Amino acid sequence: MAELKEKYRRLRTWQHQPHQVAPLSEEMHDCPTCGTHFQGNFCPRCGQSAKIGRYSFKKAFLLFLDVWGVGNRGMFRTLRDLILRPGYMIRDYLRGMHMAYFPPFKMFFLLITLSLLVESGLNIQGVNRIKQGQEQFEKGMNQAKAEQEQDKVQEKKKEEKTDKPLTAEEKAREQRIEKLSNKVSNSTEISNWIFEWIYQHLTIVMLIGLLIISGPLYLMFRHSPNIPDLRYSEFFVAMIFTTNMLNIYSIICSLLCFNQLVEVFLYPLAIIPLKQLSGYSYWSTIWRVLVAFICFSVISLSLVFAIGIVGSILYINIG
Repeated sequence: MAELKEKYRRLRTWQHQPHQVAPLSEEMHDCPTCGTHFQGNFCPRCGQSAKIGRYSFKKAFLLFLDVWGVGNRGMFRTLRDLILRPGYMIRDYLRGMHMAYFPPFKMFFLLITLSLLVESGLNIQGVNRIKQGQEQFEKGMNQAKAEQEQDKVQEKKKEEKTDKPLTAEEKAREQRIEKLSNKVSNSTEISNWIFEWIYQHLTIVMLIGLLIISGPLYLMFRHSPNIPDLRYSEFFVAMIFTTNMLNIYSIICSLLCFNQLVEVFLYPLAIIPLKQLSGYSYWSTIWRVLVAFICFSVISLSLVFAIGIVGSILYINIG
């Protein structure tokens, strides 16, 4: 038990400690590229590393990663710190330690691309989870459409059995109902289009969602103990890093083909970087997140409800 406590203490000490840059070399070097005679780790004229050496498989692999923007500026260090010390890493980045970590927005786009590849079949089972989700969605919509068609047939049968002729008002009402039913049926195609558009523009959708949820969260954390003068732009960058952390866990779950419900339980992990970044206790962080989420839900539902009513009125009255 004492040994575990000591390991935990060392972990906590390492979490709080910012990234340590390698000490400056005292050796003198001649740059192979520009010929500058210099002291240190990098050439002050062209920026080339003093440690070139001969090619190896490790160096070739790192150069391959550089082609995709993964092997430079501490990508692996960023992945490690987002898993083990996310909030403290975000704090260091906001304080200006940019060269030690991979750029947040660039990492965001790379992780989204990797997530789509994994969801499209690059997993241990080779399952296209995006296609499966779309098929299930279309199946549900088609089933709802079939039920509507069946209801229409039954209504017509009832009308045929009724000998009493319909009045002009009743006929007009039936025509309006039939017209509305046809438009509702056409909504299946619209829903399928929306579903495909979201997947094709997932990055834009996620960025818009982050912008919206960041507002209420920022109001709850803008005067935190660690950063009492936090700006909204800084907090938005912190949310991008937090999303990157969640995407890392989500990609791992998708790669191992875990149940998609498991990924829902990953979202509470966002409390960890917010707690470490702000300096609040866990309970204080949790209630702030809950209040912000309730505000976000109310605003989102109100907007969706208002847009739905206006869209329905326009959709029914046009034509």
